[in-house]
Amino acid sequence: MKITDVIVYTVKPRWIFVKIVTDEGIEGWGEMVSGTKTETVVAGAKEMARRLIGRNPLEIETLWQELYRVFFRGGPINMTIISGLEIALWDIKGKYYQAPIYDLMGGAARERIKVYSWIGGDRPSDVVKDAKDRVDRGFDSVKMNATEELHYIDNFKKIDEVVARVAALREAFGNDLNIGVDFHGRVHKPMAKVLAKELEPYRPMFLEEVVLCENQEAFKEVAEHVVTPLATGERLYTRWGFKDILKSGYIDIIQPDVALAGGIMETRKIIAMAEAYDIAAAPHAPYGPIALAATLQIDSCSPNVFIQEQSLGIHYNKGFDLLDFVENKEIFQYQDGFIGLPDKPGLGLIIDEEKVKEVSMEGLNWSNPNWKHYDGTKAEW
Repeated sequence: MKITDVIVYTVKPRWIFVKIVTDEGIEGWGEMVSGTKTETVVAGAKEMARRLIGRNPLEIETLWQELYRVFFRGGPINMTIISGLEIALWDIKGKYYQAPIYDLMGGAARERIKVYSWIGGDRPSDVVKDAKDRVDRGFDSVKMNATEELHYIDNFKKIDEVVARVAALREAFGNDLNIGVDFHGRVHKPMAKVLAKELEPYRPMFLEEVVLCENQEAFKEVAEHVVTPLATGERLYTRWGFKDILKSGYIDIIQPDVALAGGIMETRKIIAMAEAYDIAAAPHAPYGPIALAATLQIDSCSPNVFIQEQSLGIHYNKGFDLLDFVENKEIFQYQDGFIGLPDKPGLGLIIDEEKVKEVSMEGLNWSNPNWKHYDGTKAEW
C-alpha cells in the first residue's frame, strides 16, 4: 500500500483537517491546530506531506522519525503538522487491520471514559446556570476559566470575584460536582500563589496552567502553598518537552494534546512516562472531532487517564460544532458523564467530507483574542 495524496482542509470555527489517500482506497483523517498561524500550518503541512507520497502508510514510526528528526526540529508549527499527519496514518492502519487504534497499542485498559464539560466562557460568568445545565445532562465534572486579565500584581477584588464564582458552584452543588479551574496561563507567579491559596478551601478537582509552562520553575512555589492537584502540558510537545515537568514532582496531572504533542503514539508515550512517576493524565482536547476521536483512542489504553476534556458545545464553537462534520454522531454521545470506548476501525469516525469541503470553501481566519491590561500592556489570553 502506498500514499498517493495528502489533502488539507481549513474548517470553521478553528480547525485544520488533513486526509491521507492511499492506492488501495483506504483513507485516514488527522487534525492540526490552527491557533494564530493557520496559513503557516497549511503551507507547512503541504510541504512536509510531499515526503509521504509513495511511502507505506503502515510504517508509522519510521515516517514519524523522518518527519521529526530534521536539523531544526520541534516547535508548535512543526509538531502540529507531524501530529495531524500521524493521526491520519493511524486511522489508515486501524482501517487496514479492521481494529480500533487502541487495540493495536495493547488493547483497552478500561471499560469507559469519564469526561468533563466546559462552563463559563472566556470571561467567566453564569457558571452556576451553566453547571446546572451540565448536571441535568448527566455530567458531574466541569471546568471553567478562573479569571480574565490579571496583571503581575493586581487588585484583590478580582481574586474575590474568582473565589465567589467557585464558592457559588460549591454552595449550589456541594461536593457532588468536580470543579476544574483553568488559570489558562493568564496569571503570573505573584498572583498565582494568592489565587491558588484562596481557592483551596473549595476543593477544586485541579488547578490548570497556574503559570505558563515556560515559567515552570514557579510550579514549585505554587505547589508549596497548596495541596490542590496542579495540571499543565497543553502547550508542550514530545517526550522531551515533558521530561523536566515529570522529574520536578510538582505537577500532578499532565495534559498533552494529541494534535500538538506529536500524534497518537507520542502522546501515548508521554502518558506512559507520567504513569512511571505516579502522575495522572487529563488530555487536552478543545478542538475538532478528529482530535477528540484520536484522544479517546489513547484514553482507552492508558490507565492513568482519569478524565477527558471534550469540546462539544464549548464557547469557541461558533457557527459549527463537532457533530456537524461527523456522520456517525453516536460516537460522541455521553451518558452520565461517561463515553464508551470506540468500537469502529481506525479513529472510529465517518467524516462527512462533502460538508467539510463546503465549509472549507468559506476560508478560515481565526486568531486568539488580543487582550490588554488596564495600563495598555499586553495581557495573556
